[in-house]
Amino acid sequence: MRGVAAQFRHLFACAIALAAPAWATDIRSIRASQSADHVRVTMELSARPDYRLFQIANPDRLVIDVADARLAGGASPAAVGVLKGVRSGRHGKDGARIVLDLTAAVQPKTVVQAQGKFGAYRLVVDLYTQGHGEPVKSMAALAAKPRDVIVAIDAGHGGVDPGATGAGGTHEKDITLAVARDLAKLVDKQPGMHAVLTRDGDYFIPLQERYQKAREAKADLFVSIHADAYASGDARGSSVWVLSPRGATNEAARWLADRENRADLVGGVKLEDKDNTLAAVLLDLSQGATAQASDAIAKRVLRALSGIGPTHRGYVEKANFVVLRSPDVPSILVETAFITNPAEEKRLKNPAQRQKLATAILDGMRDYFEATPPPGSLFAANARRDKPRSVARRAVVKSDADAADLADDTIAARSPKS
Repeated sequence: MRGVAAQFRHLFACAIALAAPAWATDIRSIRASQSADHVRVTMELSARPDYRLFQIANPDRLVIDVADARLAGGASPAAVGVLKGVRSGRHGKDGARIVLDLTAAVQPKTVVQAQGKFGAYRLVVDLYTQGHGEPVKSMAALAAKPRDVIVAIDAGHGGVDPGATGAGGTHEKDITLAVARDLAKLVDKQPGMHAVLTRDGDYFIPLQERYQKAREAKADLFVSIHADAYASGDARGSSVWVLSPRGATNEAARWLADRENRADLVGGVKLEDKDNTLAAVLLDLSQGATAQASDAIAKRVLRALSGIGPTHRGYVEKANFVVLRSPDVPSILVETAFITNPAEEKRLKNPAQRQKLATAILDGMRDYFEATPPPGSLFAANARRDKPRSVARRAVVKSDADAADLADDTIAARSPKS
């Protein structure tokens, strides 16, 4: 009898365990920090979240509902900037609700980032005050003070991700950071140009966050620096890559499917109030223009690199690199050389050679901006200033040609017939 009772208790305990809810996502922590123009709220998660976000006024609040999730610990962050506090609790049968109490209405921007290989994710919510990032400016305002062209420079890999390793033990992450810093210094010395580094130290940044940093900086160009690798040690040469059509299609689908990203500005146009068909057309137009600009810049950079050494192939290559997926920032990836080639590894370790690489990349970028000056930039102002001179020169040449033709006609008229 005691055996039967024990067996019953065991079965009862198992039934209770099976009946207990098993959440798909643990919200491990919530933290907040103040940046120059926004507050960032970061949630560490055990799995990719299924979430929705909406705002409530009077008082201003931002609500984040995460389906099939639980709050697994961590103290609520303290008040910072526009964020007064954070409240959390259960929502429905198996969901979690996070309420951000605000001092004013905000424009939220969200991104979900994969964290390493262990299934962890991060949900980042950036809170901008109303009016931030409005794209429309008067032509008078643009002409009054030309803006700098912003170049976002991304040093590939970093931190726990060393990238490729050369025969001499050189890590790709160290080479890319050195070249990126050299390039940033050169860019900042150019009138009308300013560099922004995605990383300026030995730490890891998720791929999606890299191009997101470029978008947040309102960059005119994103350049990711890498060093190539191959099983054979004799592969050599620089190469330049742009996003493949397949990568652009995948990113378009992700953007259109993500309600919160549709609230972001893409090419200066908000997608949140557009129906799916119109949103798809607008996004396609933005991606098409971005792809054309990326290809044009890549060709110029590759041509400049060919002037200082061999190129792996004589044309711009295409691949589905995550860092190149920005829908509205022209993006290229530069493989400076093959770090697995002992001779090229030696050159990459040479500061003078790295300076040559950085100079060539700058020359290609500057050539593009001079040929296609971004609106409101110093390049555009210089182009407008130089245009009247060009027109005047053409007018003089035409006048001289007309005079020559007139002289020929006069001579012909005076010549006796044979």
